[in-house]
Amino acid sequence: MKAKKIIYIVLVFYSSFSFTQTEDVYKIRTIAFYNVENLFDTINNPKTSDDDRTPDGKYHWDTRSYQQKLENIAKVLSEIGGDVTHTTPDIIGLAETENIEVLEDLINTEPIKQSKYGIIHRDSKDERGIDVALLYKKEAFVPLEINYYPLILTNNDGYRDYTREILLVSGFLDGEKIHFIVNHWPSRRGGELNSRSHRIAAATINKKIIDSIQKLDAKAKIISMGDFNDGPFDISFKKVLRTISKKKELTPNSLFNPMEKFIKKGVGSLAYRDKWNLFDQLFFTAPLINEDYVNYSYWKA
Repeated sequence: MKAKKIIYIVLVFYSSFSFTQTEDVYKIRTIAFYNVENLFDTINNPKTSDDDRTPDGKYHWDTRSYQQKLENIAKVLSEIGGDVTHTTPDIIGLAETENIEVLEDLINTEPIKQSKYGIIHRDSKDERGIDVALLYKKEAFVPLEINYYPLILTNNDGYRDYTREILLVSGFLDGEKIHFIVNHWPSRRGGELNSRSHRIAAATINKKIIDSIQKLDAKAKIISMGDFNDGPFDISFKKVLRTISKKKELTPNSLFNPMEKFIKKGVGSLAYRDKWNLFDQLFFTAPLINEDYVNYSYWKA
């Protein structure tokens, strides 16, 4: 049995102005990721493996089940970071969504309906019929450019193994350009060692995306999030992405991973066979670490 947790980071924008005295003003934005675990509608799609989640399937997935799942997810999303911001998240990366229709149903569910989220999504060729997506508050974020990167894999028989694409969304958060990458890397089905090369390939694509953005803008603020099916200390993170958890060790091209501190304390995002794992993570480029809070900077995870 698996137990899932939510991950998110909080960015803070700092400015100061004077009346009779100097007053500090902070604007806070929450960036979140959540694997919604098989958010399927009830309609059978002959092109994907969604049979289990249909009225006649294994889970007897009917309208009542579907509506209950939407309500549950929306309630959880509405509360992420709320103890700090007193509102819903501004950016939400999602994994395991079936199509645009389920996302439209989700954002129109009562707990988050008033947030007026926009949706970025397209159907991939994933064999299970699940995709990544990005929700964003239209009053906070303006998408400028959207790109999808396929992960080209082959199975043991030499045939194409279709999996989720990697999504890159570049835009303006309150007028400041920020890039968001949404991931759902290949699972550990067949064993961690046998499937490791697939996640290394996904990490390599992430690194190429980040490098290409930084070539154009050395101070680019890039946040990558997702269900990586790898932890902070796996090869994909430490040898390919070369993530760092200590601010004093950061260089301009470093990638900072605030999730490392959690796994060191025994806190994870999913439990399996009595062991915590931290597969759901966010990491980002060094310019988001700015102690002077010039424009948007990382506050906490």
